[in-house]
Amino acid sequence: MGRSGLAVLLLAVVLVAVFTVNTLSKGPKDLAGIPVGHRMPAFAAPLALSDLEGDVNVATAPDQGAAGKVPACSVRGPKVLNICQEWEHGPVVLALFVDGSACTGVLGEMQKLRAEFPQVRFVAVALKGEREPVRATIKHLHLTYPVGLDPDGILAELYALASCPQITFAYPGGDVQSRALLVTPSLDQLRKRVRELVAGSEQRAAGAAR
Repeated sequence: MGRSGLAVLLLAVVLVAVFTVNTLSKGPKDLAGIPVGHRMPAFAAPLALSDLEGDVNVATAPDQGAAGKVPACSVRGPKVLNICQEWEHGPVVLALFVDGSACTGVLGEMQKLRAEFPQVRFVAVALKGEREPVRATIKHLHLTYPVGLDPDGILAELYALASCPQITFAYPGGDVQSRALLVTPSLDQLRKRVRELVAGSEQRAAGAAR
């Protein structure tokens, strides 16, 4: 088995454990991402195209041990994918994926929509992905949006992962706009969801301006 195949297998084991814990504590119906109206959990992840090493920071306050020494939203820089920084600049479409699996196809569809929706912040994170294989995926799909690495797979639990890919749609400010997309969509299906996100964001902005 190659290294990418092993990474996928290891993540499968992690996801089984996460699903088991979540199912016992919440029930299967809750394994569907962040509830609508709730804010996306903050995180700061190393960018796959950088040389930054380390786990994803998911701290919400200072000195939270393994979660992070400083709040995730404050961890910024050219080597970091900071989800707070993304939602500060527009609506967000976040894809969590397993590199080396069929669900990476959605990354290319997101790339196709990036020029069509320049106000939307398209981002992705590879769960348990290794840097070099993920870089190869970025190059193969010609991705120009940020792709982060989650070496220990913490976002699978934090985002109540239920599928690969799992796509979260959030308004500016980070509030989840609609239920996470739990299947690999067609380009038209994804375009429809992004269009609805943009329209909802514009309505919220208009309402706040009154």
